[in-house]
Amino acid sequence: MNSTTRARVVVLAGPSGSGKSRLAARLHGAHGWPVVRLDDFYRDGTDPRLPMRELGGTRLVDWDDPGSWDADAAVGALRRLVVEGTTEVPRYDIARSAAVGTDRVSIAAGALVLAEGIFAAEIIGRLGDEGLLHSAWCVRHHRWLTFVLRLVRDLSERRKAPHILLRRGLALCRDEPRVIARMGRLGARCATPREATSALAGASADAGGPR
Repeated sequence: MNSTTRARVVVLAGPSGSGKSRLAARLHGAHGWPVVRLDDFYRDGTDPRLPMRELGGTRLVDWDDPGSWDADAAVGALRRLVVEGTTEVPRYDIARSAAVGTDRVSIAAGALVLAEGIFAAEIIGRLGDEGLLHSAWCVRHHRWLTFVLRLVRDLSERRKAPHILLRRGLALCRDEPRVIARMGRLGARCATPREATSALAGASADAGGPR
């Protein structure tokens, strides 16, 4: 990349259903910043390393545990994107619990890349240590609003069976304050989508993000 200013990463973390993807799409439309969907780095459903949990008397894969996600692959892809200007990312089908293809993402020198996903906060420290991080955000609403938004989305996309989605949604709602607190400890700044949009207006890779 022929620039003294290399690209940097804006991390958009937050509970499932909090609006990370919508915020990323809005920022992409306003600034042209590419989006890396970190949830596409979920492990395949046949991976023996997947964590399990009991939910309503049923033993299921715990897709809300960071162990269900390949952090090393996600960081590697973001590193290649920032350093080389292009990278290949998986395309994950949640209903199939498997990657079904790949996509190529490119970025201009000195631009920002939006890395969004429910486990995005897990890599804030690593990105910061490597000098790849611009800023990190925990996108949030009131937890019951997030519950409704998540359930409507998951049902409309037929991500899993309705009874599983409802049980999972209630469990996530109960756990949300703890999840948000942990993301804050990992280095994310909590904000509503509107607040994050305002703070990132005019942002660039040659200046650090808000702390």
